[in-house]
Amino acid sequence: MSKFILPTLILAVGVFNIFCACKDYDWFMNRESVRGWVRLIGRNGARVIYIIFGVVIILLAMFFYYAKIFGVVDAD
Repeated sequence: MSKFILPTLILAVGVFNIFCACKDYDWFMNRESVRGWVRLIGRNGARVIYIIFGVVIILLAMFFYYAKIFGVVDAD
């Protein structure tokens, strides 16, 4: 059971990224790490980038889930 904690946390981060980018929360979009993207490609462009980041993070979590189930990645 404990081998699925990390993939679950990674999945939660991806969902959080997508949710906050879709809702266009000011506290999320005004963070220092996001301001560079906003200056570079605009607020809507940064939202799209963070949605893409969220999808990639979710895919990474799915990889870890399946890799641990099928024994590709060590469970420890």
